[in-house]
Amino acid sequence: MKHSFRSEVVWVIGASSGIGLAVARALQQQGARVAISARREEVLQQLKSDEGFEWSFPLDVTEPASLRAAFQSLQQVAGRVDRILFMSAGYSPMTLDDLELEELKQIVDINLVGAFNLIQVTLADLKRQERAQLAFCASVAGYRGLPNAQPYGSTKAALINLAESLRVENLNTGLDVKVINPGFVKTPLTDKNQFDMPFIIEPEAAAEYILAGLSGRAFEIHFPKRFTLLLKFLRLLPSPVWFFIASRLVKKS
Repeated sequence: MKHSFRSEVVWVIGASSGIGLAVARALQQQGARVAISARREEVLQQLKSDEGFEWSFPLDVTEPASLRAAFQSLQQVAGRVDRILFMSAGYSPMTLDDLELEELKQIVDINLVGAFNLIQVTLADLKRQERAQLAFCASVAGYRGLPNAQPYGSTKAALINLAESLRVENLNTGLDVKVINPGFVKTPLTDKNQFDMPFIIEPEAAAEYILAGLSGRAFEIHFPKRFTLLLKFLRLLPSPVWFFIASRLVKKS
């Protein structure tokens, strides 16, 4: 039976495009009261006007004060926040022998420091509620070190680790912590890739997987299964075997 999310207050951070926007739309269709956030205020206002999202709060996840102001504003108008989805992400293809340090720092700040900022701003209030959920969108790129995947892969591996720690520390509270690990999804970020992406899916399909997982008991939401289960198997291989396989990927790239 599908969870309708009816009347739940759900805050989607990183909702201006891609998976975040698709999830926000799907939640609204399921009856949720959706607040959308991203950096681009004019895009948020247009989405709120065109698609009927109940609230929009522009913010920068790298600035704790910006997150705190948005969170407090949402609490004031909604009375509570049932679920928070951290969907923000930065990505730019680069190799380790040709790093763009300023861009690298920005990606780390968005993908990882932004998640820490969100926890610092919201955790105490969420734990005071009888039930709440905090979900972080990482990636299967965080499973193992992949060629030409940095710094994105490093931040996603760290985000998986962070979500695991937060889950362990809150097993005896009403806070449900989840991590979302998509495979390739067609978004403005993956449009930057110059290689074939196996089993790539549309954002709307990703949103279906995510909504099903949010209402389930499992910690990890990963999809599409035919791709992620293969990567999970590769994750179990001894390092020498993995390095041999990965070296072949380098030669093909």
